[in-house]
Parts: sequence; structure tokens; C-alpha cells
Amino acid sequence: MKYVYILQSEIEPDRYYTGSTHDLKRRHAEHNDGKSIHTNKYRPWKLKMYIAFDDEEKADAFEMFLKSGNGRMFAKKHF
Repeated sequence: MKYVYILQSEIEPDRYYTGSTHDLKRRHAEHNDGKSIHTNKYRPWKLKMYIAFDDEEKADAFEMFLKSGNGRMFAKKHF
């Protein structure tokens, strides 16, 4: 199972981070522990949404979509 997730900063609510992982709990903890250089300035993070995929290629494609301009608009509207 691969998860695509969106995090929202609790100190700067307009700041979001999109990623993917096989272990969602561990990865969320890493973001909040400051182990990611991309997210350590805006912690703590809350999990805004996640989707589990059986197919890793589909998960990677959806993550790439969410990181695109249209994907960010989609996420803002639906999540």
C-alpha cells in the first residue's frame, strides 16, 4: 500500500506539503520531528488528507498531479 498525503502547517495554515510514503504514521512523525528539510520550518503539521493506493505507479502519478497547478486547485477545492 502506498499513501499520498497532504499536510497543513498548524502555525501557518496557508502552508501545505504533499508527499507519498509506504508508512504514513512514521512519515507524519518525521515531518513533525523536524527530520525533513522541506517541512521543518513550519511544524507542527496536521494530516489534512490521505489516499491509499494498491498500485504504486498510480500513487506516484496522483502525487505528481497534486503538485501541479491544476492539482493544487483540485486539492484546495476538494480537501
